[in-house]
Amino acid sequence: METKVPAREKLFYMGGLLGQNILYSFMSAYILFFYTDLLGIKAATASLILVAASIVDACLDPVMGMIADKTRTRWGKFRPYLLFAPFLIAAVTVVCFTDFQGSATATLLLAAASYLLWGMLYTVCDTPLWALSSVVTKEPKERNLIVTLGKIGGTLGAVIVTIGGIQLLLAFGGERNPSAYQYSAIIIAVIAALAIFLTGLTSRERVAPSIEKIPFRRNLQTIYTNKPLLTLLGSLLIINMIIGIRQAIQLYYVIYVWGDAAYVTQLGLSLVVGMLLGMIVTPKLLNVFSKKLLFITSCLLGSLSCLIPYLAGDSQILPTLIWFAVSFFFSGMTTIVSTSMLLDTIDYSEWKLGFRGEGIVFSTNTFITKFSGALSRMIIGAGLGILNYVENQSVTPQLQHGLSLIMFILPAICFAAAVLPILFYSITDKKRVQILHELDQSRSS
Repeated sequence: METKVPAREKLFYMGGLLGQNILYSFMSAYILFFYTDLLGIKAATASLILVAASIVDACLDPVMGMIADKTRTRWGKFRPYLLFAPFLIAAVTVVCFTDFQGSATATLLLAAASYLLWGMLYTVCDTPLWALSSVVTKEPKERNLIVTLGKIGGTLGAVIVTIGGIQLLLAFGGERNPSAYQYSAIIIAVIAALAIFLTGLTSRERVAPSIEKIPFRRNLQTIYTNKPLLTLLGSLLIINMIIGIRQAIQLYYVIYVWGDAAYVTQLGLSLVVGMLLGMIVTPKLLNVFSKKLLFITSCLLGSLSCLIPYLAGDSQILPTLIWFAVSFFFSGMTTIVSTSMLLDTIDYSEWKLGFRGEGIVFSTNTFITKFSGALSRMIIGAGLGILNYVENQSVTPQLQHGLSLIMFILPAICFAAAVLPILFYSITDKKRVQILHELDQSRSS
């Protein structure tokens, strides 16, 4: 079996995650604002749409994981979904950001239906794309490198939207022009669809799936008997809310606290510098420190880096942007460490159950990501309701203080709370080596 993945394949895999996160970040950053300030949907109602659709969609993720695990084609288990689904989700993305100028009721129904469909199609791409990283090679170092590249690609996708999204909107008429969102969505959707498609076209699945047909009940065992996976998912549920909260509130924050939507670009620069530096140094740190220790340390320091700018006052933009970058640095570290730990739980599943279940394991990860996003939007919707937010309202000290609380204190709490579940994560470095050794022996025999 080949263990070395060609550089070309790694590059396209990174590109696929870049494309996927362009879509996700554009939706996360602008859909709520588009609903409230462009379509005229009340903040509470818009948040309810996003939360309800996200929860329904998240519950379908394990189903998609099991479908992918049962898929057997000459192209593999996961690649087929990357060849057709990207263009469907691209089309629905454009629909989500189109103002059809119908009645209030029609607008509401179309918004709910299109967002729900978008989430379902996103799952069809997302689960196979991440699961692909576990079958391109059996070599742990190669897998960690591919995951790191994928996370870097995903971060770059988020940054492209954070920096370039607002520039696209301004180029097509500004953040108050409905057509600007539609034209921007077309450009982003086409780029993302092509990137994901090329990943499916160029990748190879080198870890052959079991020829045994896995029954539904045993497939579920991959989740509920995998205690390390459950503890990791508990931490990810909390820590994923940090970016979700900040993505959803950033446009409100820069408009009403800093006074200019263009500052979204500076936020994006702080994100890219912080996240990429965190991701780049983490593989080297993993050679020295255990994954569990590195995760916990990153969370505690991340919490501190969110508290300091709030306590110091966030009216000074440059120091605040620097602290944003510091907190994103620790987010980047937790992203790489947690994904490496997730791959270990797949090996743990094969070691304990004789069944890897890459699809369903990664589907639980996407479930957690979406559920975290739903909770984030629920919090943002409740927060805007408490602040009595209405579109284009005048700036008040109460509104500014409330937005600052959401931007800094909530992420600080999430960083700290994410430590608690991971304390029970049981795959130590020594145990991981033992698991890999025994798996190699069983595969050879």
